[in-house]
Amino acid sequence: MARRASSSVNPVWLIAAAILVVGGVVLLLLFKGTVTDPFRGLTPFPVADYMQNSNSLRGNTYKLDCVIGDQLKYAESGRLFTVEINGEPAALLVPAELREVNIQKGQRFIFKVEVGDKGVVKAVQAKKA
Repeated sequence: MARRASSSVNPVWLIAAAILVVGGVVLLLLFKGTVTDPFRGLTPFPVADYMQNSNSLRGNTYKLDCVIGDQLKYAESGRLFTVEINGEPAALLVPAELREVNIQKGQRFIFKVEVGDKGVVKAVQAKKA
């Protein structure tokens, strides 16, 4: 008499697959914020250095994580906002090229900024956080 082949799945393989799936989901949740950040390769904006001597940062590009304050000025060339960076107030110039970005008081944004002449912080790219 011929023997039948066993068609059941080994429970060890099921447990191993479940552990791999759970581990993958946990890793995905842990690294979600760092992978989706388009400015992750930039240096964070050095607020203390900027407050001491803004001219020393001219020409450099940084990542600026801030909360939007009041709009100080609106012109065809752009908008000037107050922003709060780690509890410190600063000014941010958002050029007309970024006019499609809806910026409102109290919102948290991540900007790619460049420190221009006379220490003016100018946004190059923006992403709502």
